[in-house]
Amino acid sequence: MEQYHRPHDKKVKSGTGGRRRKFRDKKTAHLGGVFAATKVADKDLKVEVRGRGGSMGIKLKKASKVNVVLKDGKMKSVGIKRLLESHNPEYVRMNIITRGAVVETELGKVRITNRVGQDGVVNGVVV
Repeated sequence: MEQYHRPHDKKVKSGTGGRRRKFRDKKTAHLGGVFAATKVADKDLKVEVRGRGGSMGIKLKKASKVNVVLKDGKMKSVGIKRLLESHNPEYVRMNIITRGAVVETELGKVRITNRVGQDGVVNGVVV
């Protein structure tokens, strides 16, 4: 299985000493998708993936530009130079863009506001 949420985080035993049993088995419907791991690159690379029920989604594998919302409310597309901050230090080293990450652009520092791997585009605001 690729990614399955809901680990067993409660006590193993109940208050009376009886052992807790699993509520139900894992279901294929509860599986998550494969992590897109969008990286900074010279050209964009988008991949179509099949979703549940035959729906198609776009995963962004490589990103070169970010759509930045400026102070006056207008939007501008600028090139990404490199990743500066992320919640995971490994992602900074590998230049993997996630939501909340800070990237360096021609306009300065930009914080990513969308889920890049799932949306197929990179959006952000000036920090």
